[in-house]
Amino acid sequence: MSVAPPGGRRAPTLALTGILKRFGPTLALDDAGVVIRPGTVHALLGENGAGKSTLMRIAFGLLAPDAGTITLDGRPVHFASAAAALAAGLGMVQQHFSLVPAMTVAENVALGGRGRFDAARAAAVVRRIGEATGLGLDPGARVGELAVHAQQRVEIVKALARDAAVLILDEPTAVLAPAEAHEVLGWVRRFAEGGGSIVLITHKLADALAVADDLTVLRRGRVVRSAQRATWSHDALVAAMLGEVPEGPAVAPSVRPPGDEVLALEGVTYADARGVVRVEDVSASVRAGEVVGIAAVEGSGQHELLRLLAGRLAPTRGLVRRPATVGFVPEDRHRDAILLDAPLRENVALRGLGAARGRMPWEALRARTRELMARFDVRGPGPEAPARALSGGNQQKLILGRALTGGGDGRPPTLIVADQPTWGLDVGAVAYVHQQLLDACAAGAGVVLISEDLDEIFALADRIAVIHAGVLTEARPAREWTLAAIGLAMAGGGGSVRPSGETAHAA
Repeated sequence: MSVAPPGGRRAPTLALTGILKRFGPTLALDDAGVVIRPGTVHALLGENGAGKSTLMRIAFGLLAPDAGTITLDGRPVHFASAAAALAAGLGMVQQHFSLVPAMTVAENVALGGRGRFDAARAAAVVRRIGEATGLGLDPGARVGELAVHAQQRVEIVKALARDAAVLILDEPTAVLAPAEAHEVLGWVRRFAEGGGSIVLITHKLADALAVADDLTVLRRGRVVRSAQRATWSHDALVAAMLGEVPEGPAVAPSVRPPGDEVLALEGVTYADARGVVRVEDVSASVRAGEVVGIAAVEGSGQHELLRLLAGRLAPTRGLVRRPATVGFVPEDRHRDAILLDAPLRENVALRGLGAARGRMPWEALRARTRELMARFDVRGPGPEAPARALSGGNQQKLILGRALTGGGDGRPPTLIVADQPTWGLDVGAVAYVHQQLLDACAAGAGVVLISEDLDEIFALADRIAVIHAGVLTEARPAREWTLAAIGLAMAGGGGSVRPSGETAHAA
C-alpha cells in the first residue's frame, strides 16, 4: 500500500544547480547540484566531508549558498530559513535529532507551529499520521524515554505534520538495528510510491541500492556522477566515492594469541535513577590482544554496560576491574564526546583533563591535534577551528583518534570501549577504523565493540556475546556463532538470556 504525503500535496521537482559554499578557506561545495524527481527516492552518497549534508542544508534553508540556484518545478526560490522551506513543502530529519527529551511526542510534533498549543489536536495529528504511514507512536510518551528508532519516528512525523512532500533524511538508519532499519526503508519506499520524494543521505551502500531510484555521488564537494539505479553497481558506487576499491583489514581477526586479562566484571548489576535494572549479574572478562563483540537490539542494556566498562557509570552491585587508561568511543558523539563550540585542540585535551595540575600546554596540544588530524584523516581547517566546523564523520574520526592515542595525556589505552565506532563513516573510513582497532589489539590492547552491524562484529571480533534485557551471554569464539543464532539470542532465545517476554525490572 502506498503512503501519500499528508495533505495530498504533490511533490515538486527540486533542483540545485552550480552550488558553491565556503567555510573560511575550506571549499565545501564546488559547482555541486542535484535534481530530485517527484515520486522518487534519491540517494546522496559520498565520503566524509564530501558535502552531502551541506548541500541539503542549503536546500532546506539552514545555510545560504555563496553561488548557485535552487528551483522548485522550474521556478527559482530562495529559502531564508527552514520555516520558508517547510512552507514550500520541504522537510528535513537531520542526523542528530532536534527533539526536547522532557516533552511528549505530541508536544515535540507541535513545537514550532503557530497559535496556542492544543494537546488534543496535537495528539490527533500524531495518531492520524501514524495510521496513514505505519509510523505509530504514543502521543503522550516522553521522548527522552523512547528508544532511538522511536525518536527517529517522532522526527519523521514532525516533518510530515508540516505537510512535507519532499523529505530529506540524513543517515536515517545509522544507529538502527537491522529490523528497525528495514522498517524505515520500507516506509521510505512507500512514501515515494504515494507521490512524495525522499532525499536519502547515507553511507550504507546496500540501503541506497535497495530503495533508491536515482543515486548521486559527491567527492570533495563536487558531483562525480548522478544516474538512475539501473546503471549502478556496488563496486561502481565505491569507485565513484573513493576513486578506488578499498582493501579490507590487513590483520585478520581470530588469529591473535590471547594475552593477560585487562578487564574483569564480577556479578555486576546496574539500576538507573528510577530503580530499573539495566544490567543484571554480569560476569565477563577481556584479554589483551582480543576484540570482544557485543550484539544487541536497541534498549537491551548495551550502552549502560559499555559505560560501566569505561568507568562512566558505577555499578549498583558487583565489581569492575579495569586498567588505568581506557579509550572510550560513545554512541552519541554530540552528547557525550565533543564540545561543538570548542576548538579541536580543546576537544583533543578532554581525555586527559584533570590528570595533572598546572597550566595547559596549548602549543603541545596544537601540535598533537595536527598530528592526530593527519593520522586519522580528519579534514578540517585546523586545531583552532570549532568542532562543529567538521562533518559528522570527521568528528567521529577525531573522537576515535583521541580514544586510540590517549588524547591530551598521550598515554595509549590498554582497554578500548567502542560503541558504534563507524557510525556515519564512509566505506573507506570504515576500513581504516577497523584496521586501527586491529592494530591496537596487535599492540596489546583489549577491545570491547558494540555495533548494530553484525557483519562488522563478525569481521572484527575474536569472541562474541549477546546482551538481552540486561543479561549477557557467555562470550564464545566468533566461529561458533551463526547469524541465525545471534538473531535468536538478540530476540531473547537461546544461550543464558531471559525469555523474550520478560523485560528489565525494578531493583
